[in-house]
This record gives sequence, C-alpha cells and structure tokens, in this order.
Amino acid sequence: MSVDTPGRAGGPHAAADSPRCPAALRSTRAIRDRAGQLTERARRGESSWFVVDDTALPAAAARVAEVTRVRYPDLDIPFHSRWRHFEAGGVDRTAMLRARLGDDPAEQARALIDLAVVSVLLDAGAGPDWSYLEVTSGLRIGRSEGLAVAGWHAFVDGVFSGDPDHPLRVDAIGLSRLTVADLAHAFQVDADNPLVGLDGRVELLRRLATAMTAHPDVFGEQPRPGHLYDAVIGAAAGDVEAHDILSLLLATTSGIWLSGNEIDGVPVGDCWRHDAVRGQGSTAGWMPFHKLSQWLTYSLLEPFEWSGHRVRGVADLTALPEYRNGGLLLDTGVLRLRDPADAHRRRDVGDELVVEWRALTITLIDELAALVRNELGVDEGRLPLACVLEGGTWAAGRELAGTLRSGLPPLDIASDGTVF
Repeated sequence: MSVDTPGRAGGPHAAADSPRCPAALRSTRAIRDRAGQLTERARRGESSWFVVDDTALPAAAARVAEVTRVRYPDLDIPFHSRWRHFEAGGVDRTAMLRARLGDDPAEQARALIDLAVVSVLLDAGAGPDWSYLEVTSGLRIGRSEGLAVAGWHAFVDGVFSGDPDHPLRVDAIGLSRLTVADLAHAFQVDADNPLVGLDGRVELLRRLATAMTAHPDVFGEQPRPGHLYDAVIGAAAGDVEAHDILSLLLATTSGIWLSGNEIDGVPVGDCWRHDAVRGQGSTAGWMPFHKLSQWLTYSLLEPFEWSGHRVRGVADLTALPEYRNGGLLLDTGVLRLRDPADAHRRRDVGDELVVEWRALTITLIDELAALVRNELGVDEGRLPLACVLEGGTWAAGRELAGTLRSGLPPLDIASDGTVF
C-alpha cells in the first residue's frame, strides 16, 4: 500500500489540549524523541538492563524481509491493523459485515469505527490457554486473532449496543451496561478457557462509555465511537491526517486507561516513569507510548479510506511497543539482557526494565524498517512503517516466539489486559 509520508509528527499535528494537560507527551514526536534518548543511552553502555548490538540488525532485517516475502510475495502489503485479524482463517468477515451495513458510506464508516474501537480495546494479550470456537466456520482461534473474531461476533450479536433495534453499533449505553459475565459469555470464557485480564477489559470499555459521554462534541449526544468519523471529517478538507486521528483520541480518551498515571492531576494513560528521560517541567522523567491509541489509529485508517477519504501522514505513527516487536529484537540478538535471569523475573508494566524495553523497541524498529526496505528493494513511500509492521516485524516476532517459547513473550510481565 503506497501512502504519502510527509515527515514526522509533532508540529501542526501535535495534540491541542487544555493548558492543564501535559500536551508535550501527546504526540508521536515526543514518543520518538524520548525513546531515542533511552536508546542512545543504552548504546553508550549506560543502561542497567539492556545491551544494544547493532551488528545484529542486518540479520534481523533479513529475517523480517524473508517473512514478508512469504506473507506478501507481490509486496502489496496492507496496513498493520485490526482488520487483518478479522480475516483469520481466510474468512472475509469485513466484507460480510459491510454487506449488512447498507450503502451509506458515512454510516458504514461509523459502524466500522464502532467495531474497530471496541475490538482494539479488547485486544491485549489473551494468554496461552484461551481460544474461541467460531461455530459458523468450525475454526478454533486463539490469541489476537481469536479476540478479534470473538469481538466481531459479539458486535454482530449486539452485545455492545444499547438499542435492540440497532444491534450493529457500539454506544455508551451498551458499554455502561456491559458486565464481566456478558463478556465472558461472548468470549466463551470459563475455568477451562481462561482469558487474561477479563475484568480489566470490561472496566476499560465502561470507562470508554464515561469518556464518550463527557465529550458530546466528539462522540455525539447519543455517544458512540463511530462519531469520531464526523469529528475528523468535519475538521478536514478532504484528506485526513493520521496524527489528527491520534490527537483526537488522546485528547478525549486518555482517562480511560487503567494505569492510574497522572501528571498535575491529569491522566496520561500509557506513559510511564523512567528517571533517565529528559523533558520540560513536570513531564521530565516520563516516557510516552500510547500503544493501544496508536493501534487504534492504525485500525481506523481503512474505514476512512473505504468511505472515500485519503489518509496522509501514516509514517508519523510509531511502531507498537509490545511483546511481538520487542520480542523480535530480543530473539534476534539486537537487544540483550545484561542479566539473563531477568527474562524469568515477574515484572509489572511500570517497571523500569519494561519501560526501557518498550522505548528501545520504538527506535530500533524504525531503524530495522529502513533495513527491511533495503532488503526488499522498495522505498518508504511504497512501504511505510505501517506496512513493515504488517509484513513484517510483528509476524516475525510471533514466529520466533512460537519456535523458542511456544508463543510466550520473552519477558514475564503482569498484564491487566490493556497494555500487553
């Protein structure tokens, strides 16, 4: 997929927040700049946790390029997004849903955004013991694809709608009424099929309902995620900027995350302390990631395109700092733990080791992407980061994890179902 790549974000596309809000942490420029600080520090040998081996980057790039050629031989690679997971088992569920949504492009986009938002918020590590049996196809699917397919069926069944006459939607009423038992039933969770972070996923969706209700200017008087379409298109003159979607999400939904992280009383979501990070004022010592918000942004690009709007600036978004991309770097030797025993010590997502691992992932996947393009003989316009991830780094990370650890992450991290 070829897209415009007009440069890194943070100038005109930085988030426009209230004066109390730490807006300095709400752009992908901030993510890249602060991740770069920690990467250069590690390269100087000053990290307590990691060694960066630049000599391992070419071999890692060659492996990613090989996986990419197998998955997409013609290099016609779509964005890395939730829509790929809805295709699990070779079933085109997106086409099936679009056929049910009618011919109005705007309303179709709203419904698809509804689905993407709730599905992404439910998409954190499922754990190795959970799977979903799709009755219609007979497929049993685990991990991220299983979560996507389970969420797709829950959406089609009206689980997230507060209006029985309009099941194919997500709205604040439906989410505010959602219970752990409801989601457990929809996702076939029981003692023999446990899903990591089930309670946290429900709490996250209920928090989304609260956030949407607090922002009727964005989500409407009858709040639903799909009204993001109207908010973005109303502010756009035809083309849509990817970072504008992210900025809008961060400005309206940062309070939904379960991290509890705040600066000056303002929730900052997926931002974490690392004392070596430099920054201005009260943002010093904070490393932003906004992983799920960026995963969501990647997953909203196609509904906008399908409704006839060209998306620009996709290259502004960063790699997703999670255990597939980060695991790829550890499993190919680009990163090494100073103490190998740290791989087996239980960590929280806010621990400095985990924060630093995620930050190094941001920078090193950017660098790896450039080498992958060289291996494949294409430029960034033909293969932006969103397509390298899909081609790509995420799949190669999963493949290595499957070979080395039966699919488990390289580090043992306690998850609440909203970060990993």
